Amino acid sequence: MKNLIFQAKKIITMNTSNPFATHVAVRGGRILDVGNLERLKNWGPFEIENRLSEKILMPGLVEGHAHSMEGTFWQKTYCGYYDRMDPNGVIWPGLKTRQAVVERLMEAEAQMGEPDNPLSGWQLDPIYFGDERLTRDDLDCVSKYRPIGIMHASGHILNVNTRALEIAGLLKHGINHPGIPLGDDGLPTGEIKGPEVMTAVGVHVGFDESLTNCDELGLRDFGKLCIRTGVTTITDLAAQLTNDSVAMMLRVTAEESFPVRIVALQYFMGFSPKDLVTNVLCLKKKSTDRLRLGAIKVVADGSIQGFSARIRWPGYYNGAPNGLWYITPEQLEDIFTLSLQSGLQVHTHTNGDQATQLAIEKLEKALESHPILDHRFTLQHCQLADAAQFRKMSKLGMCVNLFANHTYYWGDQHYNMTVGPERAKRMNACRTALDNAVPIAIHSDAPVTPLGPLFTAWCAINRRTASNRIQGEHERIDLKEALYAITLGAAYTLHLDHEVGSIESGKKADFTVLEDDPYDAGPNGIKDVRVWGTVQGGRVFAASDL
Repeated sequence: MKNLIFQAKKIITMNTSNPFATHVAVRGGRILDVGNLERLKNWGPFEIENRLSEKILMPGLVEGHAHSMEGTFWQKTYCGYYDRMDPNGVIWPGLKTRQAVVERLMEAEAQMGEPDNPLSGWQLDPIYFGDERLTRDDLDCVSKYRPIGIMHASGHILNVNTRALEIAGLLKHGINHPGIPLGDDGLPTGEIKGPEVMTAVGVHVGFDESLTNCDELGLRDFGKLCIRTGVTTITDLAAQLTNDSVAMMLRVTAEESFPVRIVALQYFMGFSPKDLVTNVLCLKKKSTDRLRLGAIKVVADGSIQGFSARIRWPGYYNGAPNGLWYITPEQLEDIFTLSLQSGLQVHTHTNGDQATQLAIEKLEKALESHPILDHRFTLQHCQLADAAQFRKMSKLGMCVNLFANHTYYWGDQHYNMTVGPERAKRMNACRTALDNAVPIAIHSDAPVTPLGPLFTAWCAINRRTASNRIQGEHERIDLKEALYAITLGAAYTLHLDHEVGSIESGKKADFTVLEDDPYDAGPNGIKDVRVWGTVQGGRVFAASDL
């Protein structure tokens, strides 16, 4: 078998001992060597792959926090505030008012058939509409007979109409649940918060499996989005991983045409800690190259912009009550302890600093009985952590995957409404994390924000809000650090840095193919660098072929 030598205008390797090159030799989907053609000829017979000769190659981008339901959600009605590209490259205009959301839903409803079939939408975020909240009355204007459900951008809140509440048995007085706000009439407003009640209602409005899982079409569309954004390894960071869904994912990812490696984490809900660990140990044995199984995702609290995150004193800036706990302290400690004992990694969602503190304290206690040196337990989002918490994370060997995109999409709202100026400036503190030797990745949390690691890098470098203010200048990182965070940094948090994240001998032949050089684009232009496609395991995928 001949070696395949990729020729490029420039190769950015992220390997400090060999930072740049023009050629990379590949055999069997792995990298033989990186350098110039004369050197690589010595590896034996070869063929030149020159389709990329005028392109820039860098390590395949690693998205350490995303969800495969991003692909499935595009089968529903897009209701987001910002313009967004779908898997086929079509741009959907953002909706700037509550009425615009209702009108798009009306258009979708008019094209539907059976009146009992649910109408599902996604990416709603009322925080952009000021004090206005979408209610069941708004959705009743779309239909009083068809169940309707609209998922919020955060993924932590669901809005439904009266019909959906009726079917779910929730249109009644006397409900006393923190996740079911009541109106002046004593009935639910139609806003449903937290996984417990969202799951119970979601099944009636088209959000059953798709609350956490993708379907086959969605998984394939997820792969298309990865090609368009240069991603070769991506997480499905909170999946139910039922027998049927795992079988489907194994079958689809095994196809030669499937373009990305998926790291799927078992969602903790629905299991006791002991059963959770037992199940994940069984899943781990089913791992393949393109479907990695055997890690756990825990969610400790909700979202800051949805006012369901748990934050410390002095609480929410606008006086909103503190958010929701999604797990008890005892459960979290048991999951950490059993996972360490079994050699499993846990990624824990903590948006608020109170939730972060709980995770730190419970991991510290678990490590006392099981002192694992290289556990790499990772806090996902970890948005409000302060310097003292980062210092403690460093001592405990923790990693963080910070939600850099939040500064752009919700930075103004955090400054003015949710946490106030001082705490908003420290949110997603990349600089503080690095200064305290805490390994970091940065992420999109797609579908919460659009998949696109180069844009995420721009967010971490510039910390500009949607109104173009710099928010938290002291937390900015430089271009090189940001590129590291979306390659080797993310790979490290997934225990994959020995396989992906840099272009060097022995690693997977995973490359992002760019039209422009990120270093020429610089800190301000990195988000505008054009993605040609990807190479994954030596297989070439062009976005133009989708």
